[in-house]
Amino acid sequence: MSSLILVLGDQLTETLPAIANARKTKDTILMAEVREEATYVKHHKKKIAFLFSAMRHFAKALKDDNYRVDYVSYLDDNNQGSLLGQVRYALDNGDFERVVCTTPGEHRLLKSMQQWENELGVPVEICEDNRFLSTPQEFSDWAHGKKQLRMEFFYREMRRKHHVLMDGKNPIGGKWNYDSQNRESMPETHKVPKHTMFDIDDITKDVIKLVESEFEHHFGELDNFFFAVTRKDAIKVLDTFIEERLHNFGQYQDAMVEGKPWMYHSHIAFYLNCGLLTPKEAIDAAERAYHAGQVPLNSAEGFIRQILGWREYVRGFYWHFMPGLKTDNYFGNTRSLPSFFWDAQTNMNCMRQCIKETEQNAYAHHIQRLMVIGNFSLLTELSPEEVQAWYLLVYADAYEWVELPNVAGMILYSDGGNLASKPYVASGSYINKMSNYCKNCGYQVSKKTGPKACPFNYLYWHFIDKHKEKLSNNNRMAMIYKTYSRMKEENIDAMKDDATIFLTKLTKNEEV
Repeated sequence: MSSLILVLGDQLTETLPAIANARKTKDTILMAEVREEATYVKHHKKKIAFLFSAMRHFAKALKDDNYRVDYVSYLDDNNQGSLLGQVRYALDNGDFERVVCTTPGEHRLLKSMQQWENELGVPVEICEDNRFLSTPQEFSDWAHGKKQLRMEFFYREMRRKHHVLMDGKNPIGGKWNYDSQNRESMPETHKVPKHTMFDIDDITKDVIKLVESEFEHHFGELDNFFFAVTRKDAIKVLDTFIEERLHNFGQYQDAMVEGKPWMYHSHIAFYLNCGLLTPKEAIDAAERAYHAGQVPLNSAEGFIRQILGWREYVRGFYWHFMPGLKTDNYFGNTRSLPSFFWDAQTNMNCMRQCIKETEQNAYAHHIQRLMVIGNFSLLTELSPEEVQAWYLLVYADAYEWVELPNVAGMILYSDGGNLASKPYVASGSYINKMSNYCKNCGYQVSKKTGPKACPFNYLYWHFIDKHKEKLSNNNRMAMIYKTYSRMKEENIDAMKDDATIFLTKLTKNEEV
């Protein structure tokens, strides 16, 4: 009995059960660059180029390892344009008794796969994705009966379960979390190690040409292609991070500096999320570096928490709350994205820098995503649906399972607080504290009102005022509302007036 094994573009891991259990002489692995998945949102050009190149390199590695591989490139005459269509075509033109695939990272696609057996007329086995350190069921079991779900407590359970940075039953150092040590701004003169880049081979060159011709109207730039597209090179990115940047990652992980997009971050989410790296090997590498005395505890713990804590948490959260999470809109926000989300043409330097870097690299670090672009999106009442689509398409590490909880729950609070304990909003002072963006801005962060005032300042208090019924009883907002209650009415009115003017400009898509 021969099997047709479907491998998706974010499943580039040879240890997946669907691949590892394949019989090399009988089964065929199907991989396809299909239009439906490449265009359901207009993914960043670099994102498409990265994934198509990684897929082609992975297929070559499988062939070199004597697997049977049916690889369908984007312009192949037999490309059916959709995964289901491609599987049906393979079944019609081959001798297969069943289809094997792995649970995808998107609710839409899983629901479709669950109907394939009826539509195709052959058994369809959907295997568990074994690359994560917890299962969706494990998350749901943990969440059952809890009034509040907080990542910190899930993270502690993961630490205990996998015995990471533990001293017996207690955390090494006596604390679970060293986040308070990880909020330093970085001096502009500080030299950051260069991010890892690789020579572009013929496979990648062909892919870049394809993207230039077939996806020319998509967002983003293709110049300076930097991605690792093989497992060997992805491991090199991880190793270089551990050696050169992890030591300083902790203290500067929230910092932003104009002209320095890469900072001390790892840049491995691209590879974790498509399967070229596994979370366990990234965690193990950081833990080994700590025990070897190469990095301080706050850096090792902060990095590990992003993977073992946050990454595992948002995946469980996604499956637990879908499909409702996708349509939640707690604040009823409907404003369309302004045009500068696509061209970075704005007088707000922080937004200009973060969007421009996103356009160039298909990457921005978590504070740029959360506290600049995300903060702005919430304060200006942008449509959750449009913001979600934007984050999904502009970042090369974005797949719905990781993008949607971060955007809907963390950034927009559109789920009403199931994920975040409070809305992550801030005035311009936060951005000024954590970056040098304000120095070169068309607005003045020191001004609270008036045409030259930083928009974040009055938009923040407009948000606090507008949503006091929904938020004033939140314990983590108590100090904010205490400050708000002491503000002079005329100051509140001035900020509300400035916010109204600014929001009206956004609605009309005028320059801001």
